Amino acid sequence: MTASLVLEAVLEKGTTAYENWISAGAPVYRQFWLFDVQNPDEVVANGSIPQLQQRGPYTYRTRYIPKQNITFSENHTVSFVLPAEAVFEPSLSHGFEEDKVTSLNLAVAGVYNLIDHAWANMFIESSKSSLFLRRTVRELLWGYTDPMLKRTLGVFYPYNNTYDGPYGVFTDGSSFPPFLDKKKALYFFSSDICRSVSADYDGSVDLKGITVYRYMLPEQTFASPTVNPDNKCFCTNYEATKNCTLAGVLDIKSCKGFPVFISLPHFLHGSPELLDTVHGLNPNPEEHSTYLDVEPITGFTLRFAKRLQINMMYGPSKEIKILNKVKENTVFPIVWLNESAALDDETAARIKNDLFARIETLEVVQISLIVIGAVVFVLCLIGICIQERRRRKIIA
Repeated sequence: MTASLVLEAVLEKGTTAYENWISAGAPVYRQFWLFDVQNPDEVVANGSIPQLQQRGPYTYRTRYIPKQNITFSENHTVSFVLPAEAVFEPSLSHGFEEDKVTSLNLAVAGVYNLIDHAWANMFIESSKSSLFLRRTVRELLWGYTDPMLKRTLGVFYPYNNTYDGPYGVFTDGSSFPPFLDKKKALYFFSSDICRSVSADYDGSVDLKGITVYRYMLPEQTFASPTVNPDNKCFCTNYEATKNCTLAGVLDIKSCKGFPVFISLPHFLHGSPELLDTVHGLNPNPEEHSTYLDVEPITGFTLRFAKRLQINMMYGPSKEIKILNKVKENTVFPIVWLNESAALDDETAARIKNDLFARIETLEVVQISLIVIGAVVFVLCLIGICIQERRRRKIIA
């Protein structure tokens, strides 16, 4: 049975693993919630704390195009790229792409963190930019022409018609190795946070009649470097992170080329200071945690929810006029996302009928062989006993 399952988990054409790996077996959706600033003028004029209202979800279907440039190598690895496309799904959204939202001005936050503040103020005033701007959901997510930088900016620009990768994986498992051990963490790479992360076993749940192991990101994933030294390279802005003691955010500027901080939604598991500088956030582990539901025998991921928040930072500045009244360094939440997928009823039935039926058949065969072996063994013992009695009678 073990050998059969291992063969089915290999990434080769014709295996169950390959068919599920090359193209997502279930629709993958990205839901976005944007934070709408309710008091932008008061923040600039008086240094008031931003009051935020969550808007969304705005839902897009993603990862519906099969992996491309698939290349098998002699060292038992396969490389590939993931085409990036997003199609808006109105029926799964609470609002429309043309809804307008007041959010942090990406360009202003960018120059605040990247160049001399005197120069930054000159660019800001000459373009009549402000700390906040009002744009459509489509523009904020996928791009708009910024009047100060004279280039296209967007939280996820560029995205459509681009590729994520290339990636390289071993061919001995489509997701994770078969026959999972609850005591061992699962490791995978996340391009969103530019690093490999681990997930720990959290319990078993039922998914459409299939028992799966739920794995969740440990709190130390976003812990401060003082708690988790592995996060030291994600602390480059000592001012924003209070000398790397701030928990809950990772600075990925060196990876993305733009001063962006990644966190869990609503600063879940973050330092209390993060919630003191903006109001309107309510972290909730059930809504804002990332998890994977993995079938333990095959190692196939049957359901997942990846939840992350995109933030930028601004603070007080004597040189930048629109920041003169700001009192505190602020890690400002722009948008949080939930990328999720789960197998449908048809796929669940196929897994139960094809894979588990095969396992049950193998178990029946295994039991039958054990029973037959036991019967043959008993018969052999009986035969030996009979021959021994006959031998004794002959001797007597």
